[in-house]
Amino acid sequence: MLELQDVSKVYQRNNDALAALSHINLFIQQGEFLAITGPSGSGKSTLLSILGCLDNPSAGRYLFAGNDISDLPEDTLANVRNHQIGYVFQSYNLIPRYTALANVQLPMVYAGVSSELREKRAKLALKAVNMSDRMSHKPSELSGGQQQRVAIARAIVNNPSLIIADEPTGSLDEKSTEEIIHLFQQLHQAGKTIIFVTHNMDLLPYATRIIELQSGKITKQ
Repeated sequence: MLELQDVSKVYQRNNDALAALSHINLFIQQGEFLAITGPSGSGKSTLLSILGCLDNPSAGRYLFAGNDISDLPEDTLANVRNHQIGYVFQSYNLIPRYTALANVQLPMVYAGVSSELREKRAKLALKAVNMSDRMSHKPSELSGGQQQRVAIARAIVNNPSLIIADEPTGSLDEKSTEEIIHLFQQLHQAGKTIIFVTHNMDLLPYATRIIELQSGKITKQ
């Protein structure tokens, strides 16, 4: 489903070049539950950003569902992101002034879905993450675990094939962490490909495969 071929990512800082990723070769099959781990500064978030089409490689090729998207224009990439990828972040990234229901509807607004269908699908997504009784609440009225559930509902509402999660339990307590990882398990069992970055070693046994990074290179896969 996803393949990185000799991918590198270099950032320019003033007159210096910082190599965040170096000659990455990685194949991810559809339906994998993949964990990416490694020390701070090892390139985890950069790798996740490229896999999630949020950034482009400096060199190499990225094949998404068999198509080379390494150099696609931004509007085409935006269409891939909106229809084929769902994102979950450590900080939830919910809009404070919107209710849970309105937050979940946002990806469908960008996709041009009608208002009636948006509401119906958003309610179903919130039901799937056990948040039906909180859909009228704003983020400030929800716990961290509840906010992350809303974020997951937003990620799945367009029925993407791939879910990208960057430290999805990093801000949560132990109980909420367990609830969120079980939600990811359910999504995986439903056929979703899930790729998540984590520092939490307790989460690694849930993954079907673990990628370890060190200094921008894969040391284990």
